Amino acid sequence: MSDSASSGVTVHETLPLRVLAGLGARHEIPRETERLGAERVLLVSTRSARGPADELAAALGPGLAARFDGPVVHTPVEVTREALAVAERAGADCVVAIGGGSAIGLAKALSGRTGLPQVAVPTTYAGSEVTPNLGETENGVKTTRRDPALAPGTVVYDPQLTLTMPKGLTLTSALNALAHSVEALWARDATAASDGLASESVDGILTTLPAVLADPAEITARERLQSAAWLAGLCLAQTRMGLHHQLAHVLGGAFDLPHAELHALLLPHVMGFNLPAVPRTAERLARIAGGDPVAAVSRLARGHEGPTTLAELGVPRDGLREAAERVAANPYPNPRAADADAITDLLRQAW
Repeated sequence: MSDSASSGVTVHETLPLRVLAGLGARHEIPRETERLGAERVLLVSTRSARGPADELAAALGPGLAARFDGPVVHTPVEVTREALAVAERAGADCVVAIGGGSAIGLAKALSGRTGLPQVAVPTTYAGSEVTPNLGETENGVKTTRRDPALAPGTVVYDPQLTLTMPKGLTLTSALNALAHSVEALWARDATAASDGLASESVDGILTTLPAVLADPAEITARERLQSAAWLAGLCLAQTRMGLHHQLAHVLGGAFDLPHAELHALLLPHVMGFNLPAVPRTAERLARIAGGDPVAAVSRLARGHEGPTTLAELGVPRDGLREAAERVAANPYPNPRAADADAITDLLRQAW
């Protein structure tokens, strides 16, 4: 990750990470747990990933110690406590997470409390699997921390696992990944390396997402889209996110909102707010998008058949001001200064 060491000096660090990518990569997971010296695996999975989780459970055989299929979005601490009790009873010495961001987040929370090694197998395009970031929710408040120890040691990308993803989730999780790359391009601690990752990620998502939505079974496009989301996750790991992610964390934690849909609908509004303050980033995104990048992302976001506004997600209009004040009260790096009034206006546009 990048960090400002002193004025004019940026430090770029890369997390130690082993990635297996390609068609059928999931079949290598039992060998990965053996490589880690694990003998009693806790398998964490989302209910939507039950099919692949059942397949993996059979492949692990006697190495499977227990399963936990109750991850919840925003990683509530009470759910982590339930999973921790399962892990302790089973004597687990490794955790394998398969599914979306809720499964990946729960595995991080467990590893952070126990030191268990992790293998992450994402079935969506969130990108958090390659980051040292963890957002946890308690009493309606979501807090985020960064610690290299939270990052999974092994990540397995198998595009075949994305084929059963619903069209709506395909769209919103890809836009969630896109938000990581876009914010990396205007991050204060951006480097030549993060700019390169972000640019390729944005190009990959904007190029392949329409093709995947048009033909969900098109595995070649899915493979590149998954790779682009991987790069987006590296951007999230290596730069400090700004206003967009702060808004998503505050709103998501306060109103228990679906993570991917929230990111998808917020992104064009935050881009419209920030890009005038970062002309070089605006020019780069315009070259990649082949035109107005805000319009390009807005078209994709509006194509979602589910909620496309905060109102449709269930956010009360009278709650916007309080959310804006909470965002403004916490420092975050952003290219354009924003007080509670400006943030309230932005949220009203998204509402």
